[in-house]
Amino acid sequence: MERDLKTGYCCNVHGGTTLEEVKSNLEQHACEVKRLVSPDVTMPIGLWLSQSAIAGLGDESQAHVDATNSFGDWLAERGFDPFTFNGFPLGDFHQEVVKHDVYLPTWADSSRLQYTMKLAQVQSLLLARAGAAPKFQTISTLPLGWPTVPKEKLFTHEDEFLQQCAANLRKLAEYLWRLNNETGNHVMVCIEPEPGCVFDTCHDIVRFFNQYMLADESAQGIQLLEYIGVCHDVCHSAVMFEDQATAVKAYRDAGIRIGKVQVSSAIKVEFGDDEGSNRRKLQQLSQFSEPRYLHQTCVRRSNGSVEFFEDLSAALASQKHPEGEWRVHFHVPIFAEKLDLMDTTQDEISLFLGALRVNDVSNVEHYEVETYAWNVLPEDHRDIAGGLASGIAQELTWFEKLVRENSP
Repeated sequence: MERDLKTGYCCNVHGGTTLEEVKSNLEQHACEVKRLVSPDVTMPIGLWLSQSAIAGLGDESQAHVDATNSFGDWLAERGFDPFTFNGFPLGDFHQEVVKHDVYLPTWADSSRLQYTMKLAQVQSLLLARAGAAPKFQTISTLPLGWPTVPKEKLFTHEDEFLQQCAANLRKLAEYLWRLNNETGNHVMVCIEPEPGCVFDTCHDIVRFFNQYMLADESAQGIQLLEYIGVCHDVCHSAVMFEDQATAVKAYRDAGIRIGKVQVSSAIKVEFGDDEGSNRRKLQQLSQFSEPRYLHQTCVRRSNGSVEFFEDLSAALASQKHPEGEWRVHFHVPIFAEKLDLMDTTQDEISLFLGALRVNDVSNVEHYEVETYAWNVLPEDHRDIAGGLASGIAQELTWFEKLVRENSP
């Protein structure tokens, strides 16, 4: 099976809960990105298709087959390669307030399983329509859900929840195994740790695989680790103050493949002894507290302790005299090293690429630039690159240059 390195951008930055809306946004924005970065060759893109958008696709009926083929032709005519899907948001990711809704339904719910199976089916059909040889494809998904009890108690008080999630993921792996045997297309669904979720570090993922996913003997026959992997979001890892090399090594040692990387950058602010400077930084940071998405925040104090806040608004409300280093889950343009008085975690992207080399991990092939927050950036920063398409193109160009510089 042919495998190759692919870099694209995640289309969850565009709205659209129906297939026609998705196509309209791709026509308006992705076509312009392609003109800027890849005018003469096919451009990889990471598709986001909500539950509503894929309702009429798939192979349950001839009408669905025809609709899928038509969509595949539409993508091919515009030179798009949907090499990866973002299966994290199931519903409307651009409604007025998203916050915790993005974590529903959880992996304990059968509707999450059915949605993800449908995504895999559609992805495989689109590839077949393109007439390509069997390929490796990925879908990123949520880290089970948002916890309802303190995180340190999840593996005792929420054992039933975790077992049900594992059971659904094993069913998914069986389906992906059958799909692979029938079509030759290898689809891997990749669990994406996120700050504050059931899994927000590499250690959570490794423990879940060892205690729940691989403990069931039925998982052995389908080679579960071939079909369920991890999506490493660089921003998420950085917000948790997780060392990139530690994460790469933990996954490698556990035999868990990083099937997909979301290339992203978070806000970083360091507060010192200058109260005037601290006030100005705090004022700028407060502009990023907006109502649509959760912006989980970790504060590392001078004594090394780290405090987690569910949202930036909660961190701002509790910190009259800020100290230490703040990292905020707000996806900012990856080419930006600074945003006025604030820094970013841009350097973590280089650290991750370096960690792959040091740990001799060579099977990471799918990279997806994911700055979905362009549309909720404060007005002062929204036109940082002269418009959305121009900004995305600049991100792709910046990352491709970084990859070349980090190549052996």
